[in-house]
Amino acid sequence: MAWILLATTGQFVNAVVAILDKYIVSDEQALPRPFVYAFYSCLITGGWIGIYALGLLPGLAGLGVPQLGNVQTPSIQVVGMSFLAGYTFFMALVSMYTSLKQADASDVMPVIGAISAIATFGMSYLFLGGSFTTNFIWGIVLLSIGTFLVSEMRLNRGVIMHALHSGVFFALHYITLKGLFEETSFDDGFFWSRVGFVLFALSLLLVPSYWDKIKEQTKQTSKRGGVLVLGAKVLAGIAAFMLLKATDWGDVAVVQALDGLKFVFIIALSLLFGRFIPYTAGENDFSTVTIVRKTSYVIIISIGFAFLFV
Repeated sequence: MAWILLATTGQFVNAVVAILDKYIVSDEQALPRPFVYAFYSCLITGGWIGIYALGLLPGLAGLGVPQLGNVQTPSIQVVGMSFLAGYTFFMALVSMYTSLKQADASDVMPVIGAISAIATFGMSYLFLGGSFTTNFIWGIVLLSIGTFLVSEMRLNRGVIMHALHSGVFFALHYITLKGLFEETSFDDGFFWSRVGFVLFALSLLLVPSYWDKIKEQTKQTSKRGGVLVLGAKVLAGIAAFMLLKATDWGDVAVVQALDGLKFVFIIALSLLFGRFIPYTAGENDFSTVTIVRKTSYVIIISIGFAFLFV
């Protein structure tokens, strides 16, 4: 069950990233265009290839640090899945950032997580031959129900459609990565998937309208905004690595279902540090009714989480 602990830690880091993402796409001095933010997110995420340098240090191989020696010349299947991983990741991010621009992270992220969990469960069963015990299935169901309810039905149709699109593409992304890791090793798959992220992002610059959009927004972004983007994506990279390792070691659908825990952490962070969080980061409603309502949803999510251990 070490992979569940790893996935849980990754979701805590993702909760921090979700609040930062909301602030970044809502602040005009940061990076308010979802398309451009997704572009830089792919580039920075691809930069995590540098983690292979740590694998050169003695004694770190046993800690799960990827080894450059395990990277092989990619087959056509590996190349195709690596680019597909980059494409699905980018599309999921664009829709997620668009949703965050219009609603709070605690409203948007649970919906995306629930859709992703359900879609991943179905795809894992159909394409990866996945099978689950009754308790695991109930855990996934409860986590998914909790994340749907936690959105408080405050989202308009546009936000819901973007969240739906994002959730489906995140599911496709993780299924693609799981397939990539089964086609080759984790170290090899992780390396080439990061290369795929970078090459896909750079290919967008070949389209004149995309080039102009990215160039214009980059000029308008302040240095402070750039630092925020870099910091958020470094944290996102750490969380992604944890979740990828958990996906490699465990069940992809359960790892995605644990996305519901992200909401628990978002609520906890907003309650503890809400007065210090900028207003544009959202999470500004601390009324008793809202807290009680969200707490009830947390209970549903927690019960679902407990089912995973039974």
